[in-house]
Amino acid sequence: MRDSKLLGATLERFPRAEIGHLPTPLESMPNLGRELGLSLFVKRDDCTGIAFGGNKVRQLEYYLGAAQAVNANLLLITGAVQSNFVRTAAAMGRRLGMECHIQLEERVPDISALHRTNGNVLLDRLLGATLHSYPEGEDEAGADAEIERIADKLREDGHRPYVIPLGANSAPLGALGYVRAAIEVLPQIHAVGGIDEIVVASGSALTHAGLLLGLRLLGDKTVVRGVCVRRNATQQSARVLQRVAATAALLGVDDQVVAPKDVYLTDATLGPGYGQLTTLTRGAIVRTARAEGLFLDPVYTGKVMADLIAKAQENERSGKRVLFWHTGGQPALFGYADQLLPD
Repeated sequence: MRDSKLLGATLERFPRAEIGHLPTPLESMPNLGRELGLSLFVKRDDCTGIAFGGNKVRQLEYYLGAAQAVNANLLLITGAVQSNFVRTAAAMGRRLGMECHIQLEERVPDISALHRTNGNVLLDRLLGATLHSYPEGEDEAGADAEIERIADKLREDGHRPYVIPLGANSAPLGALGYVRAAIEVLPQIHAVGGIDEIVVASGSALTHAGLLLGLRLLGDKTVVRGVCVRRNATQQSARVLQRVAATAALLGVDDQVVAPKDVYLTDATLGPGYGQLTTLTRGAIVRTARAEGLFLDPVYTGKVMADLIAKAQENERSGKRVLFWHTGGQPALFGYADQLLPD
């Protein structure tokens, strides 16, 4: 499948709540690019509109479309304490007249009171979401079972809940948003004269897998390099391939357009784990803000930019044309304020 109209028609089979401000811009980052010796561009998915934007808007358009299709009146979702996903789900749900129950996992060790009350958590509360706690941070099956238990209780009380699952064994509806994003970005890439490499955060793998599958279905061979933000590269590679296969099955297309060699991953800036701020990540956040007036977040885009900067300084990307995919997440900055500025 190399026709964008055909791929777009395939995506139209799935209900979608069209809330995002799309398409998002693709812009040059001339100052930082000049410092790093490359032509640097940014895909501004921090500008998707609702509730501070971010990549989750594209994903949630499909989950919310599915929720509307079954006449749900309440959403349930799981994420880390400073999750962008749950904040965006609560906001988009409100836009559509749905309440939201959020289950917050203890995914980041030794977090401060500021982390628990500011940033995305503050926004969750402003949106009127009901918050629940789950004690484990690496137990997707257990978290999904618990959120289903909460959903069952809500059904008994007369609600019509829709659960947005966490685990990789669920239908990857969110990845469809990034298959669609591939259709959007290719003309933008052409307009700036082409790109050698796209660099994107790889966590749940829905953004990474959807974008990679979409590009390959359209016949585009641009390298998509994922920067690990939660798991090491070996673990994440298996997850990306699994999510590609599941997304292809959902669409009814051949997953063989993505070969294992297409899955490029690095965990060089992962640090001790998800959501844990490192010196390299903090430096990348500060440097990007002061070079381009562009804010990154500590969990996702900061780690991506830290890797991009490190590779450029090692001359691995000298002279290349690189597209940094900004997935948003800036509200989390306020939950890390006590760690961000240099002493």
